[in-house]
Amino acid sequence: MAAEALTGADSLLARARAMEVEAAERYDEFAAWMEVHNNRDIAGLFRELSGIGRRHAETMATDLADDGSAVAVNTALAASGRDELETISGDALHYLMTPHHALQIALKNEERALAFFAGLAENAASDEVHHLAAKLADEKKRHVKLMSTWLTRLPEPSADWAYDPDDARMPD
Repeated sequence: MAAEALTGADSLLARARAMEVEAAERYDEFAAWMEVHNNRDIAGLFRELSGIGRRHAETMATDLADDGSAVAVNTALAASGRDELETISGDALHYLMTPHHALQIALKNEERALAFFAGLAENAASDEVHHLAAKLADEKKRHVKLMSTWLTRLPEPSADWAYDPDDARMPD
């Protein structure tokens, strides 16, 4: 669903819900990957972020159902390559990443979603879409502030954070 097609509040809410579902799924993937590498702290953080996304998606689904709209969701948004989506590629992960790195990823996700909704609010064709997009942008602003606050509480990773003293090769 392209941004240009978001002419009604229901289509915008459906898009926002799809973004939340996809973000939750991606955070679950990240958590599983971190668990494989025994990075439990980051896995827990990604699980928490996934839960937040799922709760937002459930609320949006309820709102859509209350309006009599379908609540099916297309979770293949990232395949479109659009940069306003609330997810990133798994390529951004490193098995030794720190909580600081994980929160930077989450912050970038929230900033992209904020830019998307703020842009929709600014260019909305109707008052209804403007108000809903502005409300979603305000929510994303709160998330950006939360992620930024968390980041200030964490130490910056050391310059050698990715160093692994274990030789991954088999001995000859």
